[in-house]
Amino acid sequence: MGRNTCATMDRKLRILVVEDEEAIRTGLVDVFVFHGYDVDFADEGHEALRKARSGQYDMILLDIMLPGLDGYDICRHIREEDKEQPIIMLTAKSSDEEIIQGLALGADDYVAKPFSVAQLVLRVQAVLRRSRSVWEQNHQLQLGDNISIDLENLKGQRDEKPLTFTRREVEVLQYLQSHCDRPVPREELLNKVWGYDRQLEIETRTVDIHIAKLRRKLEPTPKAPRYLITVRGAGYRLVMDSA
Repeated sequence: MGRNTCATMDRKLRILVVEDEEAIRTGLVDVFVFHGYDVDFADEGHEALRKARSGQYDMILLDIMLPGLDGYDICRHIREEDKEQPIIMLTAKSSDEEIIQGLALGADDYVAKPFSVAQLVLRVQAVLRRSRSVWEQNHQLQLGDNISIDLENLKGQRDEKPLTFTRREVEVLQYLQSHCDRPVPREELLNKVWGYDRQLEIETRTVDIHIAKLRRKLEPTPKAPRYLITVRGAGYRLVMDSA
């Protein structure tokens, strides 16, 4: 896919808005142009995937219900070629299944319709800010005797079986690893990993769903976790050695 990850200060950040409802699409384009972004759009799934594969966008805002390919198919195809591409999915407000499926396919976050435009802009800014930062820490993670993770290359092994990770999953693991002496509240993860301002009142299950995804990959019994444990009333903690 060849996305240019070396965004510099001499060019505007580029956003691809994928939305088939004209009123919403036009409004989003206008809002992000007003905030200084270079904005392109697509109103159909095949066109959206073709544009996304060009690697020219710093962020993709991706609606789920589209003619041609739906948002799930587009997200899956993007992640098969580029695990780094920031993606925020636009979902129906009441559909937990849409949220879970979108994040399971590798979206960085979701925004439920109807949404606050001001909050959407802040969340796009936060994901872009995090995607351009560099983590200066160990790129290898070992859990117990049977799980090894190459954080830099987004892959690992559990009992010699291959694992793959999204960039966001790795960032969650990196943050929990660097604070493994204590439980980390979900609000802290939203602030430090997703880059959301602590003062924003964000209703999102993003953290919980990412933890559940990681447990399915890492835990022998996800419902009885040994490595990614929940400390009631305090947050999540990464246990490096569960023996």
